[in-house]
Amino acid sequence: MSFIGEFLGYLAGVCTAICFLPQTIQTIKSRNVSGLSLMSYIIYCTGVLSWILYGAYVHSVQMVIFNTISLFFAAIILYMIATNCKRKK
Repeated sequence: MSFIGEFLGYLAGVCTAICFLPQTIQTIKSRNVSGLSLMSYIIYCTGVLSWILYGAYVHSVQMVIFNTISLFFAAIILYMIATNCKRKK
């Protein structure tokens, strides 16, 4: 693969992996999840987990690593939303 193709793959992976970092930091600091959708995060985490499994299946280290990082940040938020939903009941 060309340098440009590799560069674009890594750039896309890094951007995707850290896209939830600002939201995760803000949510941890504020403890406010009122504007976040539980169902959206469930669907997103399921999709990212599927990408991880697919990446393992096709032996794509980039896909596995970057999606695992993305899943980590999104799962923190998902956990906080779910915990908040339990407290309200």
